[in-house]
Amino acid sequence: MKSTIVLYPAPAIGHLISMVELGKLILTFKPSLSIHILITTAPYNSGDTAPYIATVSTTTPSITFHHLPTIDFPPSIAASSPHHENLLFEFIRFNKPTVFQTLSSISKNDIVHAFIIDFFCAETLTVSNQLNIPCFFFYTSSASDLAASFYLPTLHKNSQKSFKDQNILQNIPGVPPIPSSDMAKPILDRRDKAYDNFLACPAYFSESAGMIVNTFDSLEPRAIKAITDGLCVPEGRSPPIHCIGPLIHTKEGRGKVRSESLRWLDSQPSRSVVFLCFGSLGSFTTDQLRETAAGLERSGQRFLWVVRSPVTVATSCLPDPDLDSLLPEGFLHRTKERGLVVKNWAAQVEVLNHDSVGGFVTHCGWNSVLEAVCAGVPMVAWPLYAEQRFNRVVLVEEFKIALPLNELEDGFVRANEVEKRVSELMNSESGDSVRGMVLEMKNEAIAALSKGGSSQVALTKLTESWT
Repeated sequence: MKSTIVLYPAPAIGHLISMVELGKLILTFKPSLSIHILITTAPYNSGDTAPYIATVSTTTPSITFHHLPTIDFPPSIAASSPHHENLLFEFIRFNKPTVFQTLSSISKNDIVHAFIIDFFCAETLTVSNQLNIPCFFFYTSSASDLAASFYLPTLHKNSQKSFKDQNILQNIPGVPPIPSSDMAKPILDRRDKAYDNFLACPAYFSESAGMIVNTFDSLEPRAIKAITDGLCVPEGRSPPIHCIGPLIHTKEGRGKVRSESLRWLDSQPSRSVVFLCFGSLGSFTTDQLRETAAGLERSGQRFLWVVRSPVTVATSCLPDPDLDSLLPEGFLHRTKERGLVVKNWAAQVEVLNHDSVGGFVTHCGWNSVLEAVCAGVPMVAWPLYAEQRFNRVVLVEEFKIALPLNELEDGFVRANEVEKRVSELMNSESGDSVRGMVLEMKNEAIAALSKGGSSQVALTKLTESWT
């Protein structure tokens, strides 16, 4: 019988890629293992995973994909919460019987040493418990966010109000004081079903064999220590935490857009360009795009800006943006000597590592943060959704590798704020300060992944415990 690890990502291309990268990393430490990955088909558009799966199957034969049968998912559940995250939790819950059958079948033929599941798959821990298979969580956000997740039941008990109504600073062990309105978006309203799902997660974490976290010790020492010391779970068990990052998906390439961006960067001076990119869901209204354009133009800075069409319907397949109609009249012509606007997508890892890039305006998604750290590029933090406002506080106040971009109460960002922060990042003492700090963290990341480094030691210990 073969020694096997089974991975269970949430049904979205980003979650799948993170899990596959973890699987590849595990194989570099334990090439004798085989990896099985469970694939579910979401009842909504979560991105086309087929080409990616086909590529991985060809290049990494030790990884096997299991496509679980499509389930009947009640449409009424989609109406129970406005948050996409809630739909994910409910979908995973409906899939538990199928996961049990598949995991049981795999364990009859192979020795399954560990079942590693996504944050959203928390309730599936009960499946591995039934089969006596050790269950680990792969936490793809920061250790600081994990500390907040562990501490959520305590915050829940300390107040009867929703975070959106508290207007206070939340004191969470291991992280800076967090304004209540900057807690993760799906948990701002405790009357929402999404809040209940997030509130239930820490109990499953505490039952697990451990938490695998995409971070490294020297980036988040306070948060990691707070979790390890049990401060975030004052009335329960803190599971072992294994910091194995930064784990980054570096294989890029989509032809024309990629080469256009990099060719343009080749012609720009070193560290002179600010890169604006907001993730796969980062779409703005036309008014916000025009305001951003005005701020960039007035800043006088060189820029590479990824623009997507405004979201008008619930879909992740947006049409190519019509830049002439979305941006101010004449903007593209007036800025053509120092700026480039690309549609929908750019090879972010390659762009960030290009010598011409000196700053990054980001939505504060954790993968993007780690990519910037590994490239040594300082940030302007412009959060949009999920836990990104929380991440902004941590990036600015704790890590000191970003400048904050401040929005109005309705979330709108004025042109003068864009102009101010971009200019500050590229040409000021405070910009130099965050640049120096992020370069220091880049070196720490390299050290963590090197022989004898904290992340390599953590992963070695973890994989050795499985065989």
